Amino acid sequence: MDRRHDEEGNMVAIYEASMNGCVSTLNTLIQRDALILNKVSLTSFNETPLHIAALLGHLEFSRVLLNKKPKLTEEVDLLGRTPLHLASAEGHIEIVKALLQANKNICMAVDQDERIPLHLAIMRRRIEIIKELVIARRESIQVNLNGDSVLHLCLRYNHLDALKLLVESSNGDELFLNSKNHDGSVLHLAVMLKQMKAIKYLISVPEIKREANAMNVIGYTSLDVLEACNVCPRDFKCFEIQNILKEAGVKRSMDLNSSVPLALSGTTIDGAQRAQSRFRRWWECVCLSLSKYWKHQGNWMEETRGTLMIVATVMATMAFQAGISPPGGVWQQNTSNSTEGSNCTQDNICEAGIAVLSYSNPDNYLWFLYFNTTSFFASLCVILLVIIGFPLRSKLFIWLLTSAITISVASMTFTYKQAVTLVSPHHILNRFQSLGMKYIYIWVGISLIVGVIHIIRLLYWMVKKLCTFIRQSTRGPAEDPANV
Repeated sequence: MDRRHDEEGNMVAIYEASMNGCVSTLNTLIQRDALILNKVSLTSFNETPLHIAALLGHLEFSRVLLNKKPKLTEEVDLLGRTPLHLASAEGHIEIVKALLQANKNICMAVDQDERIPLHLAIMRRRIEIIKELVIARRESIQVNLNGDSVLHLCLRYNHLDALKLLVESSNGDELFLNSKNHDGSVLHLAVMLKQMKAIKYLISVPEIKREANAMNVIGYTSLDVLEACNVCPRDFKCFEIQNILKEAGVKRSMDLNSSVPLALSGTTIDGAQRAQSRFRRWWECVCLSLSKYWKHQGNWMEETRGTLMIVATVMATMAFQAGISPPGGVWQQNTSNSTEGSNCTQDNICEAGIAVLSYSNPDNYLWFLYFNTTSFFASLCVILLVIIGFPLRSKLFIWLLTSAITISVASMTFTYKQAVTLVSPHHILNRFQSLGMKYIYIWVGISLIVGVIHIIRLLYWMVKKLCTFIRQSTRGPAEDPANV
């Protein structure tokens, strides 16, 4: 029992020493128990003493640990990070060198987020550490992060020096320099982010300039990306970037696909062609905005699934309650028509449990039932669509869900209007009519705008699917992506 207590005390002491970087304490503990570093993996701590020393920059302490047990370089913490990950992120260059001297292969170790130490060094702008990591294992520059190459990563974190270093380290590898992610090539991304210095540098690289007219997944060149994303407004930087790209020979995709170049045919762009070009850029901007909005809509609905369920349940409860407890109440007992002066049944009896206003004002009460039932049914559809467990990513599914929510809200609004009409006296309604009509006009206008946008979204999705189907069905063997 005492021995176990001593081992636990020694382990706590070595972790405290790693926090302080106390080498003398570490040496004393190793003399006291030669296997203490081998027992680190048996503890419940989330990291090793080398992780702590590398994170805090304790160089001498790290060197002693590496001399005694080099295998500590391969140990990972709770998030899958090696000591090299931590030292690279913190910028401790000497510790990085010591770790690489002990084991160069850890350059390729990936953490829980699929990041290697080079990725963290780029994200934290550690230029000296990037150099050491690339020298140690040059092939690490080929490791992508979520589809992004290390060059894309440099642009995302606006690290031009790292970009230049990695381009120079590639030794003219065109496949690497012109690699693409979902946004396109590095030139596409630089234009999208309006990083002018990066654009000028990339254009100066011969291997990248030769592929400057490459297209991304939606068939845009970098010039198309600039014009599609910056139609409104366009600032001076956009015009300057446009001039840089045109001077480098970058063209629009429609010009590349044209069978006869305008410069060779001797034709000029007249007013109609310029108008067509402006309309095309405007339409591309609209399509891009709709696409981004639809993606955001899907993310929003996925994140607010619980909120949608609560809202739909509340609205269904309101509609149900209005149905069984209508405005004006119900007859408490069978009542004769002659005593109450109401339009009861043909037997002149108003039956108990029946809505009072269904006899006295049947037309308005019928409209009340129409709207209330529609709201109730639409809310139930929302609840059903949410609880069946489908991921809210399908555009058709999102369209159906949004439609049901819109119908439910609109119907609840008209239900309220009919209920107020049923229970309010005429002299009050006459005084309220002018204000009420304004509200109605505003509501109808908003509903029409929402409806038009919703229909455009559906039509845009259907046309896009149809175009994709037609393009795939008419694509010849030579155009098959597998053969490109």
